[in-house]
This record gives sequence, C-alpha cells and structure tokens, in this order.
Amino acid sequence: MEGRSLPVAAGRKSRAPGGRKDRPLGGGRLYRFSAYLRKHWFLYLLMLPGFCFMAVFNYGPMYGILLAFKDYSPRLGVLASPWAGFEHFERMFADPNFIRAFKNTIIINIYNLVFGFTFAVFLALMINEIKLRKVKSVVQTCVYLPYFLSWVIFAGLVQVFLEYPSNADIGGAINQIIQAFGGEPVDFLKRPDLFRGILVISNIIKTSGYSTIVYLAALAGVSPTLYESAAIDGANRWQMLTHITLPRILPSIVIMLILQLASLFVSNFDQVYNLYNNYVLSTGDVLSTYIYRVSLGGGTDFELSTAMNFLLNTMGLIVVVIANKFVNRLDVQGIF
Repeated sequence: MEGRSLPVAAGRKSRAPGGRKDRPLGGGRLYRFSAYLRKHWFLYLLMLPGFCFMAVFNYGPMYGILLAFKDYSPRLGVLASPWAGFEHFERMFADPNFIRAFKNTIIINIYNLVFGFTFAVFLALMINEIKLRKVKSVVQTCVYLPYFLSWVIFAGLVQVFLEYPSNADIGGAINQIIQAFGGEPVDFLKRPDLFRGILVISNIIKTSGYSTIVYLAALAGVSPTLYESAAIDGANRWQMLTHITLPRILPSIVIMLILQLASLFVSNFDQVYNLYNNYVLSTGDVLSTYIYRVSLGGGTDFELSTAMNFLLNTMGLIVVVIANKFVNRLDVQGIF
C-alpha cells in the first residue's frame, strides 16, 4: 500500500545496502582499530614489556609532582599531606637565589645554543670535506671520544689545564703558556666573569662530537650525483653547500635544535657541580645545582624543589611544542 512501510519481521536485523551489517555511528574508527589489533596482535605483544617498564618507572613516580602543591610531612606521606596550593610557587618567585640561578641558566644555555649548536654543524661540514678515508676516521674518533668520558673525569682534566700556579706547583698548561709569553697567571676557576665561558667551551669540546656524528650520518645519505651535476653546471663549493648540502641535512638540524631547546631551562648538573665553587656562584650557580642544595645538599625543602622542577619542565615542554609547530609551518618535519 502506498504511504505505508512494511514492518521488519521480528527477529531479523536490518542490513545496509549491499548486505553489510549496520554499525553504530562513530564506531568506524573503533572497528578499524580492533580489526588492526587482531591482525597485528603479536607486534603489540612485543611492545607490552617496554610499555609496562615506562608505566612503572617513568610515569608511576610522577605522582610525586603533588609535593609542589602540598605541605609535605614524611610521617603522613605524599597523598595524606595537607594541600598548600600555590604557596611554594610564591616562595620560589620571591627567592632571589632562584632568580639568580634562573638567569644564569638561561644565559649559559643560550650561549651553548648559539655557539655549541652552530659549531657542531660547522665541524660536521668540515669533516665531510676530508677525502682521505683513514684521516677522516681518525678525526671522527678524536671528535667523538670526549663524549664517552664522564663529567667527573672531564671536569678533572679542565681543572688540571686551568690550574693556578702555587708555591709547590707550576700551574696548568694554559697558565704556563700565558707566563711563557710574559703574562700574569689567571685563576680561571675563581673568576666569575670567566666561568660561563669555561662552561660553554668545555661543553662544546665534550658534547659536540655526538651531534657531529648525527650530521655526518645525514650527509652520508646525500647522493654524490647531485654534486657531480652541480660541478658540471659550474657551481662552486659554497653554492653546493648552500643549495645541496644544507637543504639535505636540514631535517636533522631541525630535530637536534628542537631537542636542545627542550633543555633551555635545565643545565648540566654534572658539569657545573664538578667545576663551580663559592667564588663563582654569582654567575655559575644554575637551577640544577640550586635545586640540589635546597633539597639534598644540606636542605630538605622537597616541596620547593619539586615546584621548581615542575615549572621548568612545563616551560621546556611548551617551548618544544611551539618550536615544533613553527618548523612544521615551514614544511620541515619536526619531532611530532
């Protein structure tokens, strides 16, 4: 009959055109994921141990962030301690030592970014120009070797080289060279105006080898035919560098830059702790050493140190996200 629809027989399910069963609206993605999971279940099983490890040892201890918002009592524990709100953050911003350490951290890390990051790129480009295979291998080894030394050993070497002469000692190699040219010896490690430079230079010597190896690996993927074609067209070395080499390794440079920006608010504790002293606190005391002194190195203010760490890591995350979005808008692949 016209204008009337036939009732569906009881016990029968309606089917979509083509004989397919109707699925709930919005369940398409869930259905595809479940089908993919059933198909590749073994790969997810292999991933399970690593996921459990991260959940237990990386994400589990993050409940300690609550210390930044609580008046912690060891007797009550983290969860049972009373809430303090933003009291510890107020104390943090009112602490002149925190402001000083924050300023020193930013300045030192900017120096490392400007000089250390660019030096690693420049060093990789120079090593890539070496044509003799054996010489290139030796140079790469010498550049990369300091990266394997701990900061305890490397800081000891820095102190030996910069040692100030005394009655029983002629001093380090640097002061011996200065005296050989008629100059006066310098107590480098007690000069606040020189300490930041010592930190930056020693960091470049020790860590630039790692970034250099990453860039060299990217340079190895550049096809030699591109250089041959450019040479036939009359391009010089500078034009090959700016139009072939740098564009090909730009993704690697961008990723290393974003990763270094992540540590903009966090200094290398091992380096600074093994080199600084009371004479250079005005320019050498950074956030990592200050947090150590407040929480473990004589102090027990765990709430304040947790608030500092929480703020700095949050700021670092924000910087990474912003930098990644910026490079993605430039049609360069970021880290996510």
